[in-house]
Amino acid sequence: MSDTSKKWFSLNLNSRRKQSKSSCGCGKTSEGCSSTHKKEELSEEEFFNAAVNASIGEERNKDGFDQVFDVKMNRRSAFKQLTASLLIGAGAVTTSCSVTTSKETKEKAQIDWEEQFKGNYKLMSDTEKKETVDRLVRSYQLRTGKTISMSSKNAEENVLFGYAFNISKCQGYMDCVSACVEENNQDRNSQMEYIRIHEMKDGKGFNFNEADDNYYHEVPAEGHFYMGTQCFHCDNPPCVDVCPVQATWREDDGLVVIDYDWCVGCRYCMAACPYDGRRFNWSKPEVPENEVNKNQHYLGNRMRKKGVMEKCTFCVQRSREGKNPACVEACPTGARVFGNLLDPKSTIRWVLENKKVFRLKEDLGTEPKFWYYMD
Repeated sequence: MSDTSKKWFSLNLNSRRKQSKSSCGCGKTSEGCSSTHKKEELSEEEFFNAAVNASIGEERNKDGFDQVFDVKMNRRSAFKQLTASLLIGAGAVTTSCSVTTSKETKEKAQIDWEEQFKGNYKLMSDTEKKETVDRLVRSYQLRTGKTISMSSKNAEENVLFGYAFNISKCQGYMDCVSACVEENNQDRNSQMEYIRIHEMKDGKGFNFNEADDNYYHEVPAEGHFYMGTQCFHCDNPPCVDVCPVQATWREDDGLVVIDYDWCVGCRYCMAACPYDGRRFNWSKPEVPENEVNKNQHYLGNRMRKKGVMEKCTFCVQRSREGKNPACVEACPTGARVFGNLLDPKSTIRWVLENKKVFRLKEDLGTEPKFWYYMD
């Protein structure tokens, strides 16, 4: 292994790397075990399948209908789910049988039916992902007469996204916040924002309790500094562990994502996040048609329904196409750095290796992929 690789691994950015030493249960590593029995080492494919089975088990073999109904729920929520599904089904049947119904209306009813009983996105094959994306694109066209582009692009190999924030450079302009709202089709009425810019007093340290997150004065204000927070895309995200329906998970490129159509709005993840990185939409997100960003990703900035969780996705619709998130491009002072942590020539790697960086609440073991530093 080269010196560069050794330096990279010493950063310990991915706590989920498989350890080279194993234990047979006697309390010693395989090298020092006195037992004559040695466990066979799993291949990468066997290890992956075992991990998936331990996490989602029989869910892998269920179709969309079974996934929708074969979940633990009380009588009230079960009745509500069944009623909604039956209404959609009845509407689809009635529409398809009517001789006066237009072809497009019948097509819309069929799309609604198929979308109601689709499975969890993370369990879909690539073909199924493309099919659901195509349905959503067609549904939008039927409803609005407009065309959008929606991607289902998966994580690429040898890519692990990371972010760094230069506290010395941030001047509190909030261009990043505005760019994020526009890029990610966030609700305009509720003024939902994934990014927070905290105005803090010099000499007080990182005191979030006394920080002003809604300042309306000229910046930068004398005697203050600025610090941004958003979803930190942890390697060990507590939000994922508490989700009762597996609507949120960590992708191979490190992005923590949400399947909006699978989320039930329980807000457990919101309570579990130690960084205030998640948002709940109490009403259906409203975006003027002429302001809708039509370059979308299924797991990112597509239009959401009412009553689900939302958050920063590092602009998955941009980052997986090799672009910077909107907030990085919009920052007028260059305070934000984004890139591939596995690329030794990337700017983010240079920052981590040459600056004195730190992360918030490192003692929690969440392993956030969001660092802060100062010049």
